[in-house]
Amino acid sequence: MQTVVWDPIASDEKQAASVRAVDSSYVRFDIIRRIMTKFFGIEVIMVMGITDIDDKIIKRANEMNMSPVALARIYEEDFKQDMAALKVLPPTAYMRVTENIPQIISFIETVIANGQAYATSQGNVYFDVKSWGKRYGVLTTISPDTPDEAVNTDKRYGKDFALWKAAKPQELSWTSPWGKGRPGWHIECSTISSAVFGKQLDIHTGGIDLAFPHHENEIAQCEVYHQCEQWGNYFLHSGHLHVKGSQEKMSKSLKNYVTVKDFLKKFSSDQFRMYCLRSRYSSAVEFSDESMDDAKNLLQAISSFIKDANAYIKGQLICDPVREDILWERLASTKVTVKASFADDFDTSRAVAAIMDLIHHGNRQLKAVTKDTGSPRSSVVYGSIISYIEGFFNALGMSFEERQVAVKGDSSAVLSNVIDELVQFRTKVRHYALALPEAAETVLVEGDAGAKGSKREENEKRQQLMGERRPLLEACDSLRENLAAFGIHIKDRAAVSTWEMAERGGQAEQQAQGKS
Repeated sequence: MQTVVWDPIASDEKQAASVRAVDSSYVRFDIIRRIMTKFFGIEVIMVMGITDIDDKIIKRANEMNMSPVALARIYEEDFKQDMAALKVLPPTAYMRVTENIPQIISFIETVIANGQAYATSQGNVYFDVKSWGKRYGVLTTISPDTPDEAVNTDKRYGKDFALWKAAKPQELSWTSPWGKGRPGWHIECSTISSAVFGKQLDIHTGGIDLAFPHHENEIAQCEVYHQCEQWGNYFLHSGHLHVKGSQEKMSKSLKNYVTVKDFLKKFSSDQFRMYCLRSRYSSAVEFSDESMDDAKNLLQAISSFIKDANAYIKGQLICDPVREDILWERLASTKVTVKASFADDFDTSRAVAAIMDLIHHGNRQLKAVTKDTGSPRSSVVYGSIISYIEGFFNALGMSFEERQVAVKGDSSAVLSNVIDELVQFRTKVRHYALALPEAAETVLVEGDAGAKGSKREENEKRQQLMGERRPLLEACDSLRENLAAFGIHIKDRAAVSTWEMAERGGQAEQQAQGKS
């Protein structure tokens, strides 16, 4: 199962945090991913795109007098720490836009060659929506024939969208056949998902606000590029998080957001996950302290049942004889209902209701009595119920430990990023040092003294360059040896260098690639 999710990097710390805090999309799609793997045995290969260059990043970086790419790395690590605190599993791979510029340019060239895009005299490239006809709008039923908006740019029609944007003064840019510039928003995801998964994608996820124009434009681009009838099989869109009593979604612009870090000071990641489980992923949900308290109370009821059931199993809770047949029947029925609910567009609310109903029937028979009549205890059925309930929530990323509030992230993620940058820098130095001209072959031919002299000069120049660059290679080797002493092992390969950090016992903890 192939799936893509996109994470736009925000333009400042407050906005970056607010996007993750008030948007339940990441937790909801993490739940879906866990359902697919744990309940249906589907292997999910998930790619997350990282937009590490856009107008907001460039503007903020200029204000802070730093590189836009460096600023994006800071926000990226902040994002990863927030996701870890919310128990969101990392993707199979992160793909950054700035590391895929050549692929994006090649993708655009193919779209142009296929007749669905055009370059302008100002150095911009646009997708020609009208040329795609009725195939545009298959996801959101937007027609290319509807009246155009006013066009104040160099594009032909109002609905045409940018594939490549001409560079502005003092803006990070890359060389392209159309001049210096940078990618448009929609082309990034199309290129990266195509580079990984080819012409067929199983699932694409995102908030409902991305259905149009983002996902609609992605579909058009990819079907033109791959010349296929259908690129994406399923688009899963999550509903917005709304402020209680309002139709407004939480956002930085409306100043009605809560950051992930502030949120986790008051509620736990498990409580937020239970809050998300109580509604369909596609539904808009109302956020309030009351709704979070409801989720907290549900978790407490589950924990209380597990505690009482364990006490019964250990003989610490004396009860009347238990109707095992009823409980076995309820357990079997619950398993069927849960599986059917998840198969019905991941209906988590119905599945949780089935679990709570099972707990209700289990509690009805756990009524303490003052006198032990000596009747046999039904430990096995309660053990099976506990095992199923704990397995259910563990599979969805939850636990019933005492410590519910996430602690602050340590510096391991930052260290990983620093090592990644260091290895990439070392790789570039090493490749430069090894980039020597080929040795000239010496062929003794009578009367060819001039040619022999030229080849001799080439070899002497090569030897001179080797001598000049040898200190660079020695420095690279020295760095590798010094880092190895701290458990960071660099492995040099033909085109890339990889690194891994050894844990106690010598197991690999982290691996990344340093590309030239």
